[in-house]
Amino acid sequence: MNLQQLRYIVAIDRFRNFARAADACNISQPTLSAMLVKLEEELDVRIFERSNKMVKPTSAGEKIIRQAQKALMETDRIPEIVSEGKGEVGGSFTLSVGPTIAPYLLPKFIKNYRESYPSVDLTVKEMKAGFMLDALLKGEVDAGIAISDNIRQGILEIPLYTEKFYVYLAESCWRKLPVFKPENLEHENMWIMKEAQCLRDSAFSFCKARSKGHHIYEAGSIETLIRIVDENGGYTIIPEMHLPFLSDKQRENVRKIEGNYLSQRRISLYIKEDYIRERMLNTVADTLKVFMPEGMLSEGIVKFGIKL
Repeated sequence: MNLQQLRYIVAIDRFRNFARAADACNISQPTLSAMLVKLEEELDVRIFERSNKMVKPTSAGEKIIRQAQKALMETDRIPEIVSEGKGEVGGSFTLSVGPTIAPYLLPKFIKNYRESYPSVDLTVKEMKAGFMLDALLKGEVDAGIAISDNIRQGILEIPLYTEKFYVYLAESCWRKLPVFKPENLEHENMWIMKEAQCLRDSAFSFCKARSKGHHIYEAGSIETLIRIVDENGGYTIIPEMHLPFLSDKQRENVRKIEGNYLSQRRISLYIKEDYIRERMLNTVADTLKVFMPEGMLSEGIVKFGIKL
């Protein structure tokens, strides 16, 4: 048994397809199949059930694959430890970003990151929080950026920034109510996107207010919500970083939330608890410092960066 064989079975488990796994490992499918059979014979256990229609691990195979993932993660740390000790930043880095955050971060993040760290082989994947946490634990991604308070054993959360929400009102709505107060808008149509706008720590919560208003709809994107409001009236809430995407005319429909209401979302960086590439994580923090609006990044990130 060798490390390469462990990489092969992890790839087969990931893709559940021999052709795609072989392509990812840069070998031929017959070679991959032969190496799997050789490992199964050596261990005297069947790792995968396979047929023309499916490939899936056996109960013993699932345990072997989990151990293989752990072994590969530990092995891959060796060159990382050497690079960190030399003060070098290089190699591969895979970052997950949540779909309700990606439109605002990724265009500028990728541009600035590639300019500042050309020696890093950066891969960015858009993932919802649950899939991101699974990928972190499996070692498929190095770090993830998502809405805060996604708790999972073995995962460390590092606060990155806090983003305010603003109210986007239809013209017919704001002309009647130039000062926005949530209690005055119960008669208006409320349009929400659940994942992006359910505010866990907000006194003014759109998700808690589902019983108010005539209708509540769930859309797939902030941009869709804005168009719905423009055409149908009512109101929605939009994150601060969406403001630059609005036209001059649309910006006239934006209002701060008045009164004693906390309306914001907190964004965090997630890593596996035993992750050690501190310098690599700080490439993320330093890139965000280049283009994030002033005062949005957490004080700890601005002053001290990321400390493991």
